[in-house]
Amino acid sequence: QVPLVESGGGLVQAGGSLRLSCAASRNIFRFNTMGWYRQAPGAQREFVATITTGGTTNYADSVKGRFTISRDNAKNTVYLQMNSLKPEDTADYYCNARNTLGSDYWGKGTLVTVSS
Repeated sequence: QVPLVESGGGLVQAGGSLRLSCAASRNIFRFNTMGWYRQAPGAQREFVATITTGGTTNYADSVKGRFTISRDNAKNTVYLQMNSLKPEDTADYYCNARNTLGSDYWGKGTLVTVSS
């Protein structure tokens, strides 16, 4: 098990910003890719953004230009800066870490609620 602890969720008005953090208990260099996924009520979990050990990022079309993923290797932490939030961004946001064998590890999630 690799505990991943998310924080930073909350209630924000449309157009506002939040920054999510994901703190890992191990050196995040162990993981090829770290990222964020989200799950809205009644919906399937969906991809939001990922970042590789080399710093290559990938974003879902729905968040491009609004969200930024980054990592601080010294702190074993991955961040998701979310700007220009929309009500449809409301969801539980989950941190993910994937190792070289393709195994996935998940945090317990942090709730983001965007009011209109």
